[in-house]
Amino acid sequence: MPFVTVGRENSADIRIHYNDHGSGQPVVLIHGYPLDGNSWERQERALLAAGYRVITYDRRGFGKSSQPTTGYDYDTFAADLHTLLEQLELTGIVLGGFSMGTGEVTRYLGRYGSARVSKAAMFGVIPPFLLKTPDNPEGVDGSVFDGIKEMVVRDRYTWFENFLNDFYNVDKLGPDRISKYAWQASFNVAAGASPYASYVCVDTWLTDFRDDLPKIDVPTLVVHGTEDRILPYEATAKRLPGLIGDLTLVSVEGGPHNIGWTHPDEVNTALLDFLTS
Repeated sequence: MPFVTVGRENSADIRIHYNDHGSGQPVVLIHGYPLDGNSWERQERALLAAGYRVITYDRRGFGKSSQPTTGYDYDTFAADLHTLLEQLELTGIVLGGFSMGTGEVTRYLGRYGSARVSKAAMFGVIPPFLLKTPDNPEGVDGSVFDGIKEMVVRDRYTWFENFLNDFYNVDKLGPDRISKYAWQASFNVAAGASPYASYVCVDTWLTDFRDDLPKIDVPTLVVHGTEDRILPYEATAKRLPGLIGDLTLVSVEGGPHNIGWTHPDEVNTALLDFLTS
């Protein structure tokens, strides 16, 4: 099982688990909260069939990666990604992220530049800045996130149930686009995540990416569901045109947050068309 060591906490190494499949141009995919790298299965299948090399990994605290109590901020997440790219000696990559993973894409390009990156793709985006402040009136009120943290502490399993119902818009899209078994699989992955990471990652959702976005100098694809209940379209994707220089925005009508699972045809078509354009 492949790992890369990205740090140390007390007596233990902090290791990031990754998978590296196929050949051709590398596509590196970063998962969303509270899932792991396997959540890209519907995109990986299409990418491998189209002749791409696909690298997925588990963010610290999730999946098979280490579960430390340090490093849950986007500077560290981007540094973990940078270490992985260096160890695998990857260049000319397509850097893709979903949900929380779009923060890694944005912060990595803002901090490390595009020397290794040819294109970027983001799905269910968290930038530009989710928190409502005097200079960001389009954001979400901070009390919402305080309430989420209280729920995670009280009973993170019940929180995950509620979260995943909105993650997939189960009331509208189940069982045709999200079966009870697929939902349960997501719940199982969430339940196996670090309790500490499940809590502190909520604060990372409030990261301000507005200074990073103008530094993105590669063609960028954004795909977002118009009925996203986790990262509302109006507060996120709709605001990105004009903040990223070379941006293609694809709106998935009626799509929930995890459009990669519920609307794979639309997502995969948009991604493959973007990669070959």
